[in-house]
Amino acid sequence: MIIFRGAIDILTRNELFQLSASRVTVSVAPCPDSFLAFVDSKCAVVRAVSTMADRRMFGLAQSKITVSTVAPDPTAFATLGLSPAALAWSVHAVDDTLRKTLVPTTKYKMQTLKNGLVEALKARSRKLRRTMLEVALIDGVNDSEKDAKLLVAMAKSIMTDAEGSKVVVNLIPFNDIGHPTYRTPSMENVLGFQKVITDGGVLCYVRTTRGDEENAACGQLATGRRRKG
Repeated sequence: MIIFRGAIDILTRNELFQLSASRVTVSVAPCPDSFLAFVDSKCAVVRAVSTMADRRMFGLAQSKITVSTVAPDPTAFATLGLSPAALAWSVHAVDDTLRKTLVPTTKYKMQTLKNGLVEALKARSRKLRRTMLEVALIDGVNDSEKDAKLLVAMAKSIMTDAEGSKVVVNLIPFNDIGHPTYRTPSMENVLGFQKVITDGGVLCYVRTTRGDEENAACGQLATGRRRKG
């Protein structure tokens, strides 16, 4: 899940809630400073975000809206790229085998998906070519130095192929939801992972963990059922 304070995020996710564009925009009104929505239709996302940024409606700055996707296919970036908002990609792992484990719904190689993102960025205005690679960092699963270096290579490849683009890596320490295998990494490991990325010349942030009370996981990871309370 992606939640930013002072921003609005739309996360496309087929197996959760099916919300129309009107339902999404109505949901913004009570709490415009922080909002998360799961939207089934990519076209509905574009309509909703366009309404949010419309000066005659909510008038939100494009820099304050982020559209995040796990990228079910390479064309997802092109469609979502029509939104007047920043694009974010829930990567979780660059290695194809590991990503398939973490995101079982994925059907495409990372190179193919990356190419889709690059083409979408090329078609955007320069001020909207800033994109985010999101990683739910899991202890002993995707938090190795090798994983970090693969992220660096991926980020630099995107910036090289999409002229004028800027890539930021957003690390999200995995919330402990009682999964038998997936655990929260130590802050030492998280900061070590971040250092490898920044030393590689890529901007990298660590997001403050939120959602523990709700046993929140992140963007279509294979985390299984919630633990019974």
